[in-house]
Amino acid sequence: MTNLYNINIERSVLSSILFNPATFEDVASELKPRDFYLPAHQHIFECMEECEREDLPIDEEFVKKKLNQKGQFDEDAMLEILSANPLPSIKAYVEEIKEKSIKRDLVKLTSDIKEVAVEKDLPSSEVVDLVQQKLYQITSDATSKEFRESPEMTSSTIEHILEMKKRGNSGVVGLDTGFNELNRLTTGFGNGDLIIVAARPAMGKTAFTLNLAQKALDDNRGVAIFSLEMPAEQLMLRMLSSKTSIPLQKLKIGDMNDEEWSRLNSAADEMSSKKFFVDDNGNVNIHTVRSKLRKLKTQHPEISLAIIDYLQLMSSGGSKDRHIEVSEISRGLKLLARELDMPIIALSQLNRSLESRSDKRPMMSDLRESGSIEQDADIIMFVYRDDVYRMREEKEKEQKARADGKEYKSNFFDKPEESAEIIIGKNRNGPIGVANLVFQKAFTRFVDAGGIPIEIVYNDSNIEAKETKMDMPPI
Repeated sequence: MTNLYNINIERSVLSSILFNPATFEDVASELKPRDFYLPAHQHIFECMEECEREDLPIDEEFVKKKLNQKGQFDEDAMLEILSANPLPSIKAYVEEIKEKSIKRDLVKLTSDIKEVAVEKDLPSSEVVDLVQQKLYQITSDATSKEFRESPEMTSSTIEHILEMKKRGNSGVVGLDTGFNELNRLTTGFGNGDLIIVAARPAMGKTAFTLNLAQKALDDNRGVAIFSLEMPAEQLMLRMLSSKTSIPLQKLKIGDMNDEEWSRLNSAADEMSSKKFFVDDNGNVNIHTVRSKLRKLKTQHPEISLAIIDYLQLMSSGGSKDRHIEVSEISRGLKLLARELDMPIIALSQLNRSLESRSDKRPMMSDLRESGSIEQDADIIMFVYRDDVYRMREEKEKEQKARADGKEYKSNFFDKPEESAEIIIGKNRNGPIGVANLVFQKAFTRFVDAGGIPIEIVYNDSNIEAKETKMDMPPI
């Protein structure tokens, strides 16, 4: 076990901090108190952190005073540290302490595996998930104390307020949605949030979430999408159409002029440089999502948003009642969002029963297997376009008239742009309300009702925007 710690190195690093407090910041960015093996060294480093937060000198007197207040002062340990030679360069020694701390965690993990796999006899899927979670925590240093203490929480809150002040009056605290009214209602998506985007088919929930993903990518953030229904190429076609203002139908068949080809090539070059990842396997469960996202986040820490399209196509990995299964999935996604410290967006279908109402605007009760989703989600948004139902009603009237041998002339026409509503049904940290947007059908793009981001040229007066299934190979 001696290769799992080095007391002399720990003493030298702590001694270097006391003799040159300017080095504390570099050490604190790499080490936590628990990374030290000796409890006395852990207590000393904790007191150094407190001195730093309280803007007190990090020296022998102040550290000793704090240790005495807690009843943790060890005179022998302090004398050993003060007698150790300060280091001219501590980087290699800090890395050595961290290395041994990780090894101790891995040794502990092996005993934990034996406990859950043999002694508690848990199912293998749960054991694997637990191991992956612990490994992610070890490699990303995501472990935390059982309770966070008041000084640390207060300091963290003040830092957050100062960061918001630097941003000015934008009102966006979390991930920018790209839509002004939606930002006003949500203040952006916060780290650890589970966001549900729900709608009936053909309302544009996939298009809407791709617009959210595009904004994150444009802000140089990483995005991961689990597409259970649509191949990655179709997602990319939609995003390129939205980005270039080239109608999706023209992109699908390559019917473009030279200027449009130039726009497409520029957009493709830009997109290829982004941290954008799609899993279009189509057969994933909550364990798979957790495993893949943890691994991806470890390899690419810049990943700031994950999207699941869509919730009802996932399984929990068991053969339970569907309500129980959805409950496990929604709870698992919420815990994963907290663990990875980033927002996760999950798309969801709505119950068919809402279409029997005169007002077809969705409500919370329209969520399929809604109980657990309502409880776990931080934000629940509904995508609603009234023209979808008006068009459907007109077609039904026309078919009925033809069946009766009558002529029917409709005053409703298929418009290239339609009003859309993003209805906030739940907002744990803010108000509920409606964000009014415009849906540009040709480009599968939502924009703010008050403005269009780039010039739009409609080459056809009535461009079909139906979803066309493409027979394309998976990535």
